[in-house]
This record gives sequence, structure tokens and C-alpha cells, in this order.
Amino acid sequence: MRRDDRDEPFDDLFREIERMMNEMMSGADNVEFDSASGVDNGFGMDTHVTIHETDDEVRVVADLPGVEKDNIELECDGKTLTISAHSEHRQYDERVSLPKRVNEHTASATYNNGVLEVVFESAEQSSGISLE
Repeated sequence: MRRDDRDEPFDDLFREIERMMNEMMSGADNVEFDSASGVDNGFGMDTHVTIHETDDEVRVVADLPGVEKDNIELECDGKTLTISAHSEHRQYDERVSLPKRVNEHTASATYNNGVLEVVFESAEQSSGISLE
């Protein structure tokens, strides 16, 4: 006995979804990924960076799953925090624009269970320059 397509109520729905996916992916052959090696660059989808700002400080929290503390490097110029880290399977390089100028010399950082937290004091406001 041959099954009639009308017996399956979701066949039309699945065909429509498949058609829409094929339509969306048409031209996907032209997509280029800049990956010279098998290592992912950047934080990726499993990593999240949040910035918390108060009047006195700026706190950056970043998830770095699978990274050892010794494999993390941090740099800050007062406006941008650069986080570089690597694990056996990933390379993380991220530049985080800070919401306001910070005093990078007073920064403190902790790393616990894959979560990096960097705290900066807000930089002093620019002082006025008197014209003589």
C-alpha cells in the first residue's frame, strides 16, 4: 500500500521551511571565512563580554572557557582594553572599547572558573587650561 502525501500534515510545512532555507543560503558559496588555521579567532559564540559602569569605576567581565590563567594577557591604553588569551583549541583576541576614560594604572584583574573580571577606576576629568 502506497502512502499518500496528504496523510502527513507536516510535509507541506517541512517543504516550505526547506525552500526558505535554500533561498536564504543561495549565494552562500561566495561566503569567505578568514581562517588560515583550524583555530577560531575572536571570542566566538560561547564567550560573552559585559561592561558595567558606575561613577567611580568600569568593570569588564569576560567568559574565557577552557583558558588557563597563565595564558591571558591584558593591555589598556585608558580607552580600550585588549584581551589576548589562548587555550589548546582557541585563540582569543578582543579589543573592548570602554564607555569612558579609565586610569589603567589602577586596574585590578581576577580570573576564576573561566570568568575574567577587570576593574578600572574612572580617570580624572580633564583639567581646564588657563590662558595667560
